[in-house]
Amino acid sequence: MSEKIPAISYRKLLKALNKAGFKIVHQRGSHIFLTDGVHKITVPRHEVIQKGTLLAILQQAGLTRKEFLKLL
Repeated sequence: MSEKIPAISYRKLLKALNKAGFKIVHQRGSHIFLTDGVHKITVPRHEVIQKGTLLAILQQAGLTRKEFLKLL
């Protein structure tokens, strides 16, 4: 059975991605761009990140659900 991903804000997502080694490169409008040197991802500045968007971000970051939940 797969791990449940909670609804989170962009702030919590940024903190978790920071723990995973991602750094903010720049921001344009309501989107924040991050990189870890290998992967480039874009995070929308929304109070609640939709599940589909969050799963796409995790895939782009190369993180599994389990790894992500440990970072929260």
